[in-house]
Amino acid sequence: MRKLKNSELERLDINQFKEATKTPLIVVLDDIRSLNNIGSVFRTADAFLIEKIYLCGITACPPHKDIRKTALGATESVAWSYHPKIIELMVELKEKHRCFAVEQTEQSISLNSFEPSLGVKYVLVFGNEVKGVSQEVIDLCHGVIEIPQFGTKHSLNISVSTGVVLWDFWTKFQRLK
Repeated sequence: MRKLKNSELERLDINQFKEATKTPLIVVLDDIRSLNNIGSVFRTADAFLIEKIYLCGITACPPHKDIRKTALGATESVAWSYHPKIIELMVELKEKHRCFAVEQTEQSISLNSFEPSLGVKYVLVFGNEVKGVSQEVIDLCHGVIEIPQFGTKHSLNISVSTGVVLWDFWTKFQRLK
């Protein structure tokens, strides 16, 4: 087996990305402290053609060298905007989208059991590295999705969680086509 060169990967350029049909999914980042985590989420969102990222609260915005370091240009391809108050944003998004927090709660839906529906746009909220998604935001969501975990730790890093969930959603959407 020969490793492929970047030029052989046949990736979209930024203009093609902007014109491409997107995965009907919006990511909301609330109070994310690490700029490297933010950049990593942008890069993952680019990989799975995510429609948009909303940055809320203390979450830093591009351009920033530490976001750029992990995003590798994805801040130029993925649509994004900043909203200082997540509550106002969630009230607005909930009117037209199915909103889910990615968190551990009573009556959460296991990620492997969750099945998206065709024709529905989804919003996934990822919270602070220490505190997670606030109860106030959870209360505004239609439900909560939990990533099954079996080891000793209580959570995954925000960028890892985003990667796991976006990959799962993308593969499930591909089966629906």
